[in-house]
Amino acid sequence: MWTSIIYTHAFHGLHQEALTFYAEMLNHDVQPNAFTFSSILKSCPLQFGKILHSHAVKYGFDSDSYVRTTLLDVYARGGDLISACLLFDSMPEKNLVSLTAMITCYTKQGKIDDARILFDQMDERDVVCWNVMIDGYTQHGKPNEALVLFRQMLAAKVKPNEVTVLSVLSACGQLGALESGRWLHSYIENNGVPVNLHVGTALIDMYSKCGSLGDAHLVFDKIKDKDIVAWNSMLVGYSVNGFGREAINLFYDMCSLGFRPTDITFIGILSACGYAGLINEGREFFNSMQDRYGIEPKIEHYGCMVNLLGRAGHLKEAYELVKNMQTVKPDSVLWGTLLGACRLHGDNALGEEIAAFIVSQNLENSGTYILLSNIYAAEGNWDGVTKVRTLMKDSGVLKEPGCSSIEINSKVHEFLAGDLKHPKRKEIYMMLSEINGWLKACNYTPQTEIVLHDIGEREKERLLEVHSEKLAIAFGLISTQPKTTIKIVKNLRVCLDCHEVTKVISKVTGRKIVVRDRNRFHHFVNGTCSCGDYW
Repeated sequence: MWTSIIYTHAFHGLHQEALTFYAEMLNHDVQPNAFTFSSILKSCPLQFGKILHSHAVKYGFDSDSYVRTTLLDVYARGGDLISACLLFDSMPEKNLVSLTAMITCYTKQGKIDDARILFDQMDERDVVCWNVMIDGYTQHGKPNEALVLFRQMLAAKVKPNEVTVLSVLSACGQLGALESGRWLHSYIENNGVPVNLHVGTALIDMYSKCGSLGDAHLVFDKIKDKDIVAWNSMLVGYSVNGFGREAINLFYDMCSLGFRPTDITFIGILSACGYAGLINEGREFFNSMQDRYGIEPKIEHYGCMVNLLGRAGHLKEAYELVKNMQTVKPDSVLWGTLLGACRLHGDNALGEEIAAFIVSQNLENSGTYILLSNIYAAEGNWDGVTKVRTLMKDSGVLKEPGCSSIEINSKVHEFLAGDLKHPKRKEIYMMLSEINGWLKACNYTPQTEIVLHDIGEREKERLLEVHSEKLAIAFGLISTQPKTTIKIVKNLRVCLDCHEVTKVISKVTGRKIVVRDRNRFHHFVNGTCSCGDYW
């Protein structure tokens, strides 16, 4: 009877109550059996799982295969890799459940390669096992691998479920792989996967991150009984795509329907104001957080405000805001945002002061050094540049290389600056030469002042010509039909020269070009950009 009661409570997620009944059972001198342990260990927190493990040893059930498997699951979910490995290695026979639990543990700890080795060794795999491995790739910044594995899953005739599509939609969004995302959307609709609130919100997020707001809004409109998460997803979509006014209108629509904004809502709306240069509106929203909605601003909200004020040139106000933060302590990202604004507006004195403070507080990262190096280079202080680069080398800090990707026929192609590895490199560079001809015909002057190296003008121009986004755009031009929209994803902020060149390309070719950089989207149409040259 006791075991039955414990099982029922654990099955319905009432784990604290199940533990209470287990304790009462022991007080009544009733000994647990293997089924008791396998029942109570399901979804049990790690802290209590360790205690129950000792009980299983005490009562002689630690060698039972079901008990061992549920214990392994406890350690896997709790992230205790060492205990999980010891238990897993001691198992004489590994079944599908124990193998999946171990793969889960590896992925939770970021040991993706170890998880994949175990995954590949499995004789049989169910949808749960596939989902764990796919989601592991998605959660740890390997969306390409997630999509490849998903295609292998389909080839193996394993039917995806809701968990699968949520992971794969996230991978598509990370990559900006619109073709793959649309195919998956079609698969969902044609194969009986219910488009519930979770899937609908994931679709909105995917389409927004792929720069297809029209598709995102179509999904948003079809969702019945929207919750605040769905509203936030659509609002953030407007924000990152640079449609500040539309985001504000959506905010008021949401509030008029009785939804109460959350901290995520304000991250979206403050970001939208920052991207669109809506200074007064941003101040009002920030002040309303606590005054009207009782939401204490977090570090992310301060970051949005520093970005908003900094980009608009209100550097002193942004600096004072950071210095006077009371409830949270400024982190390296916040100081880096302010330092970037100093670089953007040429306030080198304030920039050097902030950089010195960051270093003195051990808050520096690669971005700090790079921004400070750029500040020195902009004023021609090459000794300062050399000093900073030496510091970077001595500290083992590496500059993240610029990388741009484009999806063609459901395959994602990646390019680095000056890349010569692509199979179609000859055709790509021929297209680049043609683009250079268009630029000359339009009397375009390369923005060589952004090349912060002590080299000649022609060398600077050559460096600019082979930036990663230009290679990706050239590949898009030779790989797609005329008038087709070209979509690029860049891991860093798009540079001034690439921004201006892309405007020219969009006008000459009559194509829409969408570029998603680290911060936002740029929609280029007929020689203009949606950002209004404010980014």
